[in-house]
Amino acid sequence: MTTRIEDYALLSNCRTAALVSRAGSIDWLCLPRLDSASTFAAMLGDESHGRWLLHPTDPGAVSTRRYDEDTFVLVTRWESGDAVAEVHDFMPIGLDPDAAIRRSDLIRRVVGVRGSMRFEQRLSIRFDYARVMPWVRQVGSRDAPCLVAMGGPDAVAVRGAALEPIDHQHRGELTVTAGETRDLHLTWFPSHLDLPPTLDGEKELGATKQWWQDWADRISHDGPHRDEVVRSLLILRALTNHETGGIAAAATMALPEEIGGRRNWDYRYVWLRDAALTLEALCAHGFLGVAGQWREWLLRAVAGDPADLQIMYGPAGERDLPERALPHLPGYEASTPVRIGNGAADQYQADVVGEVVVTLSAARAAGLTESGFSWPLERELLRFASEQIERPDQGLWEIRGEPRYFTHSRVMMWAAFDRAVRAVEEHGFDGPVERWRGLRHRMREEIDRDGVVDGHFVQHYETTEVDASLLLLPQVGYCRPDDPRMRATVARIEQTLMAGGLVRRYRTATGVDGLAGTEGAFLACSFWLVEQYAMTGRRAEAQALMERLCALANDVGMLSEEYDPVVGRQLGNTPQAFSHLALVRAADALSRTEPRTR
Repeated sequence: MTTRIEDYALLSNCRTAALVSRAGSIDWLCLPRLDSASTFAAMLGDESHGRWLLHPTDPGAVSTRRYDEDTFVLVTRWESGDAVAEVHDFMPIGLDPDAAIRRSDLIRRVVGVRGSMRFEQRLSIRFDYARVMPWVRQVGSRDAPCLVAMGGPDAVAVRGAALEPIDHQHRGELTVTAGETRDLHLTWFPSHLDLPPTLDGEKELGATKQWWQDWADRISHDGPHRDEVVRSLLILRALTNHETGGIAAAATMALPEEIGGRRNWDYRYVWLRDAALTLEALCAHGFLGVAGQWREWLLRAVAGDPADLQIMYGPAGERDLPERALPHLPGYEASTPVRIGNGAADQYQADVVGEVVVTLSAARAAGLTESGFSWPLERELLRFASEQIERPDQGLWEIRGEPRYFTHSRVMMWAAFDRAVRAVEEHGFDGPVERWRGLRHRMREEIDRDGVVDGHFVQHYETTEVDASLLLLPQVGYCRPDDPRMRATVARIEQTLMAGGLVRRYRTATGVDGLAGTEGAFLACSFWLVEQYAMTGRRAEAQALMERLCALANDVGMLSEEYDPVVGRQLGNTPQAFSHLALVRAADALSRTEPRTR
């Protein structure tokens, strides 16, 4: 039976991530980077596609799990009869960037707590999304067993306990008694290099815990839902590449928005929109330095002609992200196609420049020092936006239907010119301010004329339908939350987009997105509604919805992209940056009495 999405926990070294099931199976791991080809891909198939299981031999053993304080050291506690043992899973951070390109490690520490417990390992290494069966050999000794698997450019060493080949996988057993500790090490390294030395497990565990805890201790949040906010910000940091500063949208690919459906996308890349919103969440909670690093990443990614601007990039700014299917992978619960890459990289989404400019403006207001290139970068982005002002787009939701004038996209263009005018008026920057004022005025006239029907905002200019993205209009200052048009829009959203008390992005039945099938409720949209409720005097409803949403997180605080309220399970890629940054902003809104414009 497939493991539910909410039954996974995250491990991270801020370069890549692993997903560990409640049963102790690592079913997803790409090495050495988040967007690299997978080494374990059982999540999108079965054990034959790669996994690392560590589980008591007693099938009746029961487990509970938690993170060790504010870290990504996962502690799974197993109980079997009178015996108790723990598995501490973690990925050493590895602060040396030169060493990081030569190795990536994952350590599973087995700790005896009471009595004696026997564990079984089952290891299936499958490189390149399970397309490469590696050459495996034993290179260790009886006292220091070591298994090395190689395939193409990749090599993995597994040390700490003996493993024997059985039916194209490796198995082994180990026993721990009270007070005893056994470390199992997995090390990825380039196959043309020598086997790296074994790490000191005790030292790496202490350093990893300290690094995460030091980071978490800097979080500034005194409002409600502090635990959820801290864990969400930690997840956003885990999705941020330690070297490049690129912020990934999620740790996984091809997890379905509808079980058995075709809406299965690769989210391991850096969307400018998602990264900009993540950056604002981090800045609002004391991490201004991250803004500077991301601004440098942005310059490198969009360097050159703004006409070549993409809405998404690889973690280091890579542009070539072709979308294709992997037909050999059966998919999560038979949800196919399994896609890698993302065709949205070739779309025009008019809101993206606005998201970036609004975020850079917010970082400036928060105290981020200007660099020699920051304002010239914004000016070039604004020039590009002004040249595209007549062009319809695919919108926030990356529709694969016909481009349209989406109201949210047009508002974000207004916001870009609005922040440009403010930069001149409030900070003394140079630029064609009269032209920007004119474009701002033109966009407002157009939106007020064509983006409102029967007193409420609409999804795009050719429909009377609403869209959850309209909840973002007050957040960028286009109107107040209590604007009569917003109140009417919220009423329409409640009437047409609510399902099981949660908010869907839009009605898929209209066919606007050009895709077959349906999807679950988009979690970020429900958090946006929390903020809207809070800012319009509906605080009891805001608090009730917030409690409901926080309860949808799994036992270690993770949220995926969507939730199916009918069958009661998470859907889509996980953990999803969009969901967690929306949680943070909703929690902030509940601690205020006045709206806060981005």
